[in-house]
Amino acid sequence: MSSSGPRRAVDTGRQRRKPIARLDFTDPDRATRFLGPLGLVTEDGGFADAAAERIVRLVSDAADPDQAALLLARLAEAAGNEELIPTLRSDAEVARRVVAVLGSSRALGEWMCANSGQWELLRDRPESFKELLDGIASSVGADLDRPYTGESGQLATTTGSEAIRLLRTAYRRALLDVASRDLVGELSVESAADHLSEMAGALIQTALAVAAAELEERAAGVRLAVIGMGKCGAHELNYISDVDVIYVGEPVGETSEDVAMRNGATWASAMMRICKEIAWEVDAALRPEGKAGALIRTLDGHRSYYKRWARTWEFQALLKARPIAGDPALGAQYMEEIAAQCWQAAERDGFVEDVQAMRRRVEENIPDKFADRELKLGPGGLRDIEFSVQILQMVHGRADEKIREPATLEALSALTAGGYVGREDGRKLADSYRFLRTLEHRVMLTQLRRTHLLPENPDELLALARSLQYEGDPVKALLADRERHAREVRRLHEKLFYRPLLSSVAAVPGDALRLTTEAAVQRLRALGFERPEGVLKHVEALTTGTSRTAALQRIVLPAILSMFADAPDPDGGVLAYRQVSEQLGRTPWYLRLLRDTGAVSGRLAKVLGSSKYVAGLLGRAPEAIQMFAESSQLEPRMETAIEMKMFAAAGRAGTPEEAIAAIRSIRRHELVRISSADILHRADILHVGSALTALTDATIRAALSVAAKEVGLERGIGMGDFPCDLAVIGMGRYGGAELGYGSDADVMYVYDVRPGADADEARGIALQTIELMISLLAKPGADPAVGLDADLRPEGRNGALVRSLDGYREYYERWSQPWEMQALLRARPAAGDVVLGARFIQLINPIRYPEGGLSPEQLIEIRRIKARVDTERLPRGADPKRHLKLGRGGLSDIEWTVQLLQLQHGHDHPQLHTTSTLPALRGAVEAGLISSDDAVALAESWRLVSLCRAANMLAKGKASDELPRPPKDLVGVARLAQYPDSVTSEEFLDDYARKTRRARQVAERLFYGE
Repeated sequence: MSSSGPRRAVDTGRQRRKPIARLDFTDPDRATRFLGPLGLVTEDGGFADAAAERIVRLVSDAADPDQAALLLARLAEAAGNEELIPTLRSDAEVARRVVAVLGSSRALGEWMCANSGQWELLRDRPESFKELLDGIASSVGADLDRPYTGESGQLATTTGSEAIRLLRTAYRRALLDVASRDLVGELSVESAADHLSEMAGALIQTALAVAAAELEERAAGVRLAVIGMGKCGAHELNYISDVDVIYVGEPVGETSEDVAMRNGATWASAMMRICKEIAWEVDAALRPEGKAGALIRTLDGHRSYYKRWARTWEFQALLKARPIAGDPALGAQYMEEIAAQCWQAAERDGFVEDVQAMRRRVEENIPDKFADRELKLGPGGLRDIEFSVQILQMVHGRADEKIREPATLEALSALTAGGYVGREDGRKLADSYRFLRTLEHRVMLTQLRRTHLLPENPDELLALARSLQYEGDPVKALLADRERHAREVRRLHEKLFYRPLLSSVAAVPGDALRLTTEAAVQRLRALGFERPEGVLKHVEALTTGTSRTAALQRIVLPAILSMFADAPDPDGGVLAYRQVSEQLGRTPWYLRLLRDTGAVSGRLAKVLGSSKYVAGLLGRAPEAIQMFAESSQLEPRMETAIEMKMFAAAGRAGTPEEAIAAIRSIRRHELVRISSADILHRADILHVGSALTALTDATIRAALSVAAKEVGLERGIGMGDFPCDLAVIGMGRYGGAELGYGSDADVMYVYDVRPGADADEARGIALQTIELMISLLAKPGADPAVGLDADLRPEGRNGALVRSLDGYREYYERWSQPWEMQALLRARPAAGDVVLGARFIQLINPIRYPEGGLSPEQLIEIRRIKARVDTERLPRGADPKRHLKLGRGGLSDIEWTVQLLQLQHGHDHPQLHTTSTLPALRGAVEAGLISSDDAVALAESWRLVSLCRAANMLAKGKASDELPRPPKDLVGVARLAQYPDSVTSEEFLDDYARKTRRARQVAERLFYGE
């Protein structure tokens, strides 16, 4: 700890009567007045004997010698001086402990003076620390070995103010034991924190037993577990600190959940009050919804919250969760079902950015006057180390359970052993963490106050430095060490927290790439990579070794890295390239293709550097890269060609599951083709929507055939002997041939009984076939599932999944609502019997294109529904100016406007008989229903928002209906939306706002008649 080495040990063989004036007392005469009556110092300032000299020198060497002398005199007086001083004379170790406490902690020293017999704990040490913990509980008749859980266990026998008094004494005894061991070096900072954490758990458990005994029936009917969070959960508690907790409860027996939760909250609140009166505050602010949320929740309540609402920092907090009191089985269940969710948090959108932003907010909220003295929150403080360790744990701990340690030092050790942190970096961070925690502990011990600030008072600073054994100019040495540690912590924090590790990246092997690590990093950074150290790690993995594969990679990589640098996400592109290469690197054609065909490298770099969606598809079908060799291979295929290929593959399969797997594998390859053509600007948004729709048609047709064949085999009938015909009707954007990458296919299912067939059998076979098709397409597997959504059917989710043609006729004639008329505008036959599909269209045409248009009441209803959609469907917190679907000038505005024109005028104008938006707009212009300028405004906005929706999915691999916030992500979307590479986020947003604003004005005028 010391920059100048430890203070020299006392030489007890020195001259027996050395003057006290030569020691470190500020006022030797005053010290003589305190120590003289104790028989330690003579009137002339000498030592009474060798034993006295040893004690006085201990006092002189204390953190605050004057304070130690004063408190020793007071303690001796309180103890009657018959036992204390003789003990200190005869037992050097006891003397060392007593003086260390008196000189370092005024609060504990005064407590010993006020409770004169308690100093004996420093002489009569317990056999184990558990004895002191058990003493906390036994002081009020509780039992830590039989904790009261709400259902069983030992209640306290003492309650009220007497329990508070007894517990305060028992807790202070345990605190005195820890502090004395800590101050004389018997405990490491980790052990001290662990003991303090165990004390907190023991006190909370005991307080639960006291509170339950006091409340009686008001604490009944509920099992309660207390989950320690933060430093207590991680066994890192300070001397004085709020103890962060979360409560989980479950009803007992026939008790209702409401009653159980109410009683549990009353019980927990009483426990918190007891702990506050004894030692410290129990803080439940980390619970779901914070202070505004319920104090106690069931496991299901916690599960629902963390699944739907929890923010990034709440998952981060779960890293340190640990059951500390109450029902141990319930606590263990919480850890298994709830706390374990923290290891999936890194998969959330913007996770790393959220954690980084949170750390910056903490720093920004530190008052300037405290920043230089802040040990915990400031730059180079404890939080820098903790956040660095935690972000690495959360990112890498999903797959590596060895680094899932709640305590910072243990986690840091595991990260270092696993190679996530360099050995030297890990050692320096651990040293700095121990230094800062020790410093924090010493500051708190002085007055037993919660503080993380270095003292301003020079005398207090001097005492702090002396408690850490600094010599020479102790304050100067302490501040120099503190500055050195803060500087090193900040450097390593920025290295770990904001970019991948540099020191753990090996030099790139091979003569062609033999640069120093630093030079390679600078070169890559100059090319535009944000995380060059991570890129070097990928390069190393691909080029290490003497194999031909590694040699070819060393040839290819210099050129392809430059190509990646021009992509929207070069770092992500290199990662995806490594993943594909590791699957195909030993395949002879792959690297030869990259080496010999420049177009392939360029196209691959642009696609992988632009789209996580395509990278994910290629991860399962890397052989699809071959299509990048020929431009013609990137043209979306004819629907009939895809369908034939799917039927052929399904026919070769042995089981329905194998058949569907083959169909879905073909679909994956076609998705690669379509999305790659989109990214390379070889297909516009209309072609993409049409191609995705055609691909879905082919997939459903092939899957329907597989399902029908299987049902026929099961029932012993051939396809020609089915008692019914079946058809799948496309609805929504699927029916409109405007399908997106992440869209489910909206459908309805219709059947018709064949002549002479049994109606009930026909209905059963139709339902069985459709259900089998749905389950096969949705089954989890290596290839993307196909989601089929039938919620637009009559009566929605409550209606029959499959309905006869006559059933549809009866429903629409009697019950159809305006919104269903509107939904039918997009209906088209997609799969199954062609004749039946055509008959269904004949059935619905009079409904969706009504003679005379909408009635006044229907028009009002349509407008009312649209107004509700605008006000109620927009996601909470979404910006209506940036929402692609429900925002101003978004898809909803445009499509509802076009569909209203179709409902009003479709009967009289066949040009409007189309399921697609832009053709319907053109028809409206031809019919003279809207002006060309209005149609252009609506069409431009529709194209733009559709492009942006597709770009969101391509870029992140996840569907989103809102423009991203980060400028870099916004530029990536703009480039995928076919804006020039030079576009800025501001330019793109301005253009987006202009086009959507104009569309909104047109839509409001046309739709609402304004």
